[in-house]
Amino acid sequence: MKLTILGSGDAFSSGARLPSCYALESGDHRILIDCGPAILPALKRAGLSGNRYSHIVISHLHGDHFAGLPFFLIDAMFPSKRQEPLTLIGPPGLEVRLRLAFEVMYPRMSDTERKYDLHFIEIEKETPLDVAGFRVTAYEVDHYSGAPSYALRFERGDKIFAFSGDSGWTDNLIRVGQGADLYLMECYQFDLDLPMHLTYKRIDSEFHAIGAKKIMLTHMADAMLAKLDQVDSSRYLIADDGMTLSI
Repeated sequence: MKLTILGSGDAFSSGARLPSCYALESGDHRILIDCGPAILPALKRAGLSGNRYSHIVISHLHGDHFAGLPFFLIDAMFPSKRQEPLTLIGPPGLEVRLRLAFEVMYPRMSDTERKYDLHFIEIEKETPLDVAGFRVTAYEVDHYSGAPSYALRFERGDKIFAFSGDSGWTDNLIRVGQGADLYLMECYQFDLDLPMHLTYKRIDSEFHAIGAKKIMLTHMADAMLAKLDQVDSSRYLIADDGMTLSI
């Protein structure tokens, strides 16, 4: 597997990082994970076309994680001239929420004829789903978004990639990361406890329980970015836009 960090930022683009978006690939199988509102510049910076990706998996329905979908879809309709099917996968309510977002930003565009088929799949918690060569399992986490919010576990062959999404601490974060070759964890604050987000101090206190082979920290606020020199580099990698990693 290979992971490309297209956007590692929070909702406020702290540190000038773009909002959440990641590309995961293995051989000819390629998917996007989350689709923040800067998806098009993120792909262009990386020299990538959205037409490469057959599936987009959304962790939860907050704007910094899914509001790039209308931009992605109109790009597919017009300049990119997509013809291959596209499947959007996410929590229950994804299709309805996306239609609402489309109508706010581009009225009637959601009903405009496309040259490609668009499909939706609602992923249910703890029910494995085969997605473009990956087996994906969603675990519900503690992050209010008006729909279930998920941490996601991707398996292919003997490799496991895990993504926490956004969440306050819950033991499901251990379950999704157990034995992962790489665990991408949001780390919004250093030690300021918030009910809907993780802190470095809490992640570090659970390091051995999590049991991932590597942990990479992402989705960091300015206060967390200011303390990167206090992060244990023997335990953690730091995500930044444009990075690629082999898993």
